[in-house]
Amino acid sequence: MEAFKLSRKNMADLLLSLSNATEQSPLMVLQDAWTSSHEDKIKNGTTLNAFLSTEMPAIFEKFIKTESEEIGFSINEIVSLGNQIEFTNLSPSAVQNWVKRDVKELIGSPQIGRKYTVDQAAILFIVEDLKAALDFESIRKVLTMIFNNPEDRTDDLVNPVDLYSAYASVFDKIHHHTAPSLHNASSMNGCVAAIIKEECQTSLPVFNGVGKENLDIVLNVLISSSLTVQAAYYQSLASRYASAALFLKGM
Repeated sequence: MEAFKLSRKNMADLLLSLSNATEQSPLMVLQDAWTSSHEDKIKNGTTLNAFLSTEMPAIFEKFIKTESEEIGFSINEIVSLGNQIEFTNLSPSAVQNWVKRDVKELIGSPQIGRKYTVDQAAILFIVEDLKAALDFESIRKVLTMIFNNPEDRTDDLVNPVDLYSAYASVFDKIHHHTAPSLHNASSMNGCVAAIIKEECQTSLPVFNGVGKENLDIVLNVLISSSLTVQAAYYQSLASRYASAALFLKGM
């Protein structure tokens, strides 16, 4: 069966819905994500067959059925959710190491009984993206500038879900070549900076309430995050081409 994968923008929208920061329900977000990825089949009138051939992850079914206003995640659920993001490969043992050692001071302890919040899950997804280019010491230093006390989200420069949503939006613009700045920038980092500064700064909620003294910090973290996601995409694409070459050689 076909795997039901989400883009980072889709996942950001899902996290926003789970944190009650949008009018869209998790079901609506998942419906939109599935529909946009199956446009050709839907146009050909095979909507039902297309859906029946799609594997619905158990973690998505949880969101569709739940009526709770506060969603909590176990480590395994965070891993399951994260692995629905395109070109992402998380393992329970790795994430356990992160929360117990590598980024413990950023994540803090579980805040919903023994489960982690949507914000904590978002931070782990951000860590997963950043580690494509940064070591854990650098990740801790970068994110500590944005997130302060893990037990109190009100003192963050930017909410974790908003930060994830912001660079997911930037990557989406680059990846799908929808940004006017893409063809005008002289380099990839110039393109990312242009998108953030020229287009997203006026519309992304991540900038609301960020003082001028902290604006450059947030901008640089967004640029860094967007570039590492782009790097992860090219790394994944290179791996797929290498696998294809090895497979076809044996035919």
